[in-house]
Amino acid sequence: MSRDLKAHSSSETHLEMESVAKSTKPKEQWDNGLEFLFSCISLSVGLGNIWRFPYIAFQNGGGTFVIPYLIALMVIGRPVYYLEIALGQFTGRGVVKAFDMAPLLKGVAVGQVLATGASITYYSSIMALTLRFLVASLGSELPWSHCWVQWGSDCHDGSIVNATGKLSPAQLYFEREILHEVPNIDNGLGMPNLDLVGCLFVSWLIIEAVLLRGIKSSGKAAYFLGVFPYVVLLILLLRAVTLPGAIDGIIYFFKPQWRQLLDPLVWYAAVTQVFFSLAICFGTVITYASYNNFNRNVYKDIVIITTMDSCSSIMAGCITFGILGNLARETGVTDIGSVVKGGAGLAFISYPEAIARFEYVPQMFAVLFFLMLFVLGIGSTVGMGTCILRVVRDHFGARSTPTWALASCLTIVGFGVSIVYMTPGGQFILNLVDFYGVSFTALILAIGELVAVAWIYGVHRFCADIKFMMGIETGWYWRLCWSYITPGLMAAVLFYMLLDMSPLTYKGVSYPALAHVFGCCLAALGLLQLPGWACYALYRQRHNPGSFWQKLRATCQPSDTWGPANAQMDVSS
Repeated sequence: MSRDLKAHSSSETHLEMESVAKSTKPKEQWDNGLEFLFSCISLSVGLGNIWRFPYIAFQNGGGTFVIPYLIALMVIGRPVYYLEIALGQFTGRGVVKAFDMAPLLKGVAVGQVLATGASITYYSSIMALTLRFLVASLGSELPWSHCWVQWGSDCHDGSIVNATGKLSPAQLYFEREILHEVPNIDNGLGMPNLDLVGCLFVSWLIIEAVLLRGIKSSGKAAYFLGVFPYVVLLILLLRAVTLPGAIDGIIYFFKPQWRQLLDPLVWYAAVTQVFFSLAICFGTVITYASYNNFNRNVYKDIVIITTMDSCSSIMAGCITFGILGNLARETGVTDIGSVVKGGAGLAFISYPEAIARFEYVPQMFAVLFFLMLFVLGIGSTVGMGTCILRVVRDHFGARSTPTWALASCLTIVGFGVSIVYMTPGGQFILNLVDFYGVSFTALILAIGELVAVAWIYGVHRFCADIKFMMGIETGWYWRLCWSYITPGLMAAVLFYMLLDMSPLTYKGVSYPALAHVFGCCLAALGLLQLPGWACYALYRQRHNPGSFWQKLRATCQPSDTWGPANAQMDVSS
């Protein structure tokens, strides 16, 4: 299983690939390079940039966090993004077929698709919450701007004088009027909230509409999905920096705490932020790249996409802490950090509370903010849906499985599963699925992906494919990252995560034992794909002569179907 396995970089081998590719060239491709670029931007720049990065940065040294974040971007984010785009473009197939290069580790791809399936269900539920807030923002008054009678003495009016032991109107509105949240799920999840189910249904209909004609429709939608969030971010940034107290908040955000650079937790947070922010190792980037022109030089695309993603995160941090600085001044709070909430609380509590205090047209800014979140959700879920549909079409054939039928089936199944998040205990389940079904398994599968490409298939052979495809040599920086630095850092992060792992909680509340059993089954479903598909690859070698080690070595060689599916020996892109 050495990376120096026999290379197929000879001109004869690649000419054979080209002739096979021309006869099997798929009909679907991006109409132009901009569709691919904007699709990747809308996929990578998502909800994590808006509510995860500001809070993670604040927790881990403020401006100091940017240093490990940018280092992680250079040695993990960009190398993996380049690898996945090159792999997808070379094969012209979905993520599972792309792993025909190393049948022994095909389970990595299947596990990634399962993680993507889990992600799309709870992403759609967040879209439903966003849509619910968007509708509420259209009224003459923002409903979370004042205390409701039924909240009684639990609510404070926003002044620091009477806030002790009480909750803000924004928090009460989110938890009691939107989620109807229960304190724990020991007695079950409760019945779904019909208002949220309706918003979920609309969200899935919009996802289906974008996916209905495959990349022919999603490619056109990408222009809007990739540009509109930046328009809103710029508007919010201009508004944020002009608020009283905004500068104090931004300074608080960027104020470096240099001692934090010595804390391994900060580096762990930086690596995971880059990993999940760019949506790498979930099969989505490989899928989008599979629709590229075979000879497209994607190097500039990678620099643009990863730079835009980082700039979006930093811009979101400035907006967040500019607005929270104003909120702290308005409420008389001296410590800006005390008004910061993490995760969904930042998007659905802190932001709305601050926007409700805007002096001029707070409804307009609320509509813009939640519309932006909704559009970001569409961009991410469309990428996930495209990945899942491509895997199914690759397996059953494009003619036997029309895109519109698959999109409809995905909508029905996705909507049915996502209803569980619309219950009073839904946020408990979302947190459970995110940890066990996505975050925990994703790092292990990511390491497996890098091992498959750099060590089993071989980094030299992969670089030869890139030269054949794009006509460029791969530098030592990329080779070192793919072979050693990136998998090494990911393994270190995984090791640290396992050492630091503690029983999962939600808002400090423990889960019942049955919930942990479900979570472990969910994680096992993804991780058992690795040994399962490895055993299947060995089973297929049962009629071949030779020892066990010879058969094992054979499973590390590319299958007969491996090669470019959509090579076009022109450089029109």
